[in-house]
Amino acid sequence: MSFQAMLKDRDALLRQLHELRSEHRDLDTVISRLADQGALDQLQLQRLKKRKLLIKDEVSRLESNLIPDNIA
Repeated sequence: MSFQAMLKDRDALLRQLHELRSEHRDLDTVISRLADQGALDQLQLQRLKKRKLLIKDEVSRLESNLIPDNIA
């Protein structure tokens, strides 16, 4: 893979990471507001929490892909 291609891949990962982090923050806000309001729809709240957790896992996976594999 050329250096240019690696930079494009890295940029794409960073953009995706930024979008996921933003969505994670947004979900956190929504979940907090629903919890504060005593949300009646517990199923919706659970789905939002599950989505937030899935995003967190994806962020962790992408972050690990950004770390180069150096052999010591």
